[in-house]
Amino acid sequence: MTQNWEASQLSLNDVRRLLKLERQIGGSFAEFLSMEPLTDFEQQELLLIGNHFWRHLEAGKVSAKLVKFLVLSPLMRLAGFFDIPIVLTMEDSIPIEVEDADTLIKGRLDILAVNQPDAELAAAQFWILVVEAKNSALAKPSKRIDPWAGLPQLLTYAYKSLQQQSSVWGLTTNGRNYQFVYLTRGNPCTYQILPELNLIDKERSLLLAQVLKAICKLQNVQLQLA
Repeated sequence: MTQNWEASQLSLNDVRRLLKLERQIGGSFAEFLSMEPLTDFEQQELLLIGNHFWRHLEAGKVSAKLVKFLVLSPLMRLAGFFDIPIVLTMEDSIPIEVEDADTLIKGRLDILAVNQPDAELAAAQFWILVVEAKNSALAKPSKRIDPWAGLPQLLTYAYKSLQQQSSVWGLTTNGRNYQFVYLTRGNPCTYQILPELNLIDKERSLLLAQVLKAICKLQNVQLQLA
């Protein structure tokens, strides 16, 4: 008998139990990506993006939609994701299902997927989930929205891509904190949690831009080889 689950309600234990997706300890960006220094222009643009976000964050809560507009879109443009042949999908109403044996996980796409032209959504090579951001100085710890809150849902959607490719990148963010994961197909399939990056901290923001650029470059190479 098939069991139905909502992706947004899953825990990391549910992901491991239902999808047999195991966490692999360790991992660094340098193991998977070839990163290049940022130009002076890119560093100035990154600083401007951070300043714009901080000004809104100081005023209180920043909705997920505002995070996409203020931060994610400029960062993706800076990293090169707006260039051909990469195709971005960002819709709030696309249903998605992940089926494995007698388990059916349903959800709706509220995330951005980086894909090949004319490819199915399930073949996305980079998934991004955005959650709300709150002023960490004003919000109580129990009220802060951490990127980890979206990790089970992100892993569920990214796992679907492993049916068509050997690996996939994922990112969950609240605009300030950035948590990358790297999934690999195998027996069992595994995921690694990379060090958390931050748009407000200078050094970690520089690494954030370098990581996004490296993932973008990797996507372009894969598209050219496809």
